[in-house]
Amino acid sequence: MKDLTEKLYYQNGHLARFTARVLSCARDEKGWAVKLDRTAFFPGGGGQEADEGELSGLNLLGLREEGEDVVHLVPEPLEPGALVEGKLNWPLRFARMQGHSGEHILSGTVHRLFGCDNVGFHMGAEDITIDFNAELSHEDLARAELETNRAVWRNVPVRTLLPSPGELAEMEYRSKKELSGEVRIVEIEGVDRCACCAPHVGNTGEVGVVKIIDSMRHRGGTRLSILCGEAALADYEALHRNNAAVSAALSAKRLETGAAIARIMSEQEERKAELTRLKREILQLKSAALRPTDGSICIFEEDIDMVTLRELVNAGSELAGVLCAGFAGRDGDYKYIIGSRTRQLRALAKEINAAISGRGGGSDAMLQGSCKAARAEIEAYFSALKQPHQTTRMEVKS
Repeated sequence: MKDLTEKLYYQNGHLARFTARVLSCARDEKGWAVKLDRTAFFPGGGGQEADEGELSGLNLLGLREEGEDVVHLVPEPLEPGALVEGKLNWPLRFARMQGHSGEHILSGTVHRLFGCDNVGFHMGAEDITIDFNAELSHEDLARAELETNRAVWRNVPVRTLLPSPGELAEMEYRSKKELSGEVRIVEIEGVDRCACCAPHVGNTGEVGVVKIIDSMRHRGGTRLSILCGEAALADYEALHRNNAAVSAALSAKRLETGAAIARIMSEQEERKAELTRLKREILQLKSAALRPTDGSICIFEEDIDMVTLRELVNAGSELAGVLCAGFAGRDGDYKYIIGSRTRQLRALAKEINAAISGRGGGSDAMLQGSCKAARAEIEAYFSALKQPHQTTRMEVKS
């Protein structure tokens, strides 16, 4: 009978080192595929990534399941029959156990409180996402989070069960569906019971804390992002540092930074309104300073927004016999708006852009674009447009 890999992680998720005998070693496209008589390395599944670590000093390149065996991929061959030592990346394994057990506690709590099911779960590098098949309000989530953490603090046992097919048929558990082969049940006393193949903590207290960091509507239900244990603490530390920096910058108490920011934003809105009023006054003054001419009017402003420039050009177009050209920026890097009440500008666009090293276009009444010419070149060109022969030529083009 073929030897099968004994899965040590099924009964003892805290086993960080172990010894095993090599059953086989074969060349693989990713390295050498090694099967052991037993292993504590979890190959991944149920939303949890595979373990990382070393096998007799060789870094694991990957893990996979082949039937009832676990295949360990390593960069060098190991002798069949040899006794080898496995060493898990324990901080990573424990963090994942904290996260996975925390997810079970939260999912069981949400199911008990609101009758909805976990229909999607993924443990990512940044956080854990859970999809529930019902919309949950902020109040619902706050209640579920508190009840979840109370279950953590009660430090109740987390057990694994391997029920017979008959026992399984009679058992109540989450995610009850058709499963083939031996079904492993993870039971958290008084909190949750669910089919799961992954390693878990031994008691809920090891989870430390469960924190919901984000929620959104998703496919008619709710998607949560959560952190557990050390990851939740690290997140809190980052938030605390950021809040402390904001607190110091605003001279606000650490629990009053939100109110301080709201006050500043309100003041900014008031200043924006005042700035808009002042810009309007400046525009009126600049417009009033424009004088009628038979030729063209050129306006140059270093610091002006395009909306204000357009209004200035519109005012100037009423006074110019040929056109009004407005330029925002500095020599060699202008944005322009050109308007006219007497000329069809679309027909002149090519000539104007050639003269001022520009690019742009628009309608018969207005052109918009950018140019690289210096102010002196621009003024010389538009000044010449008021001359009779230039005006006649433009009228023919239009």
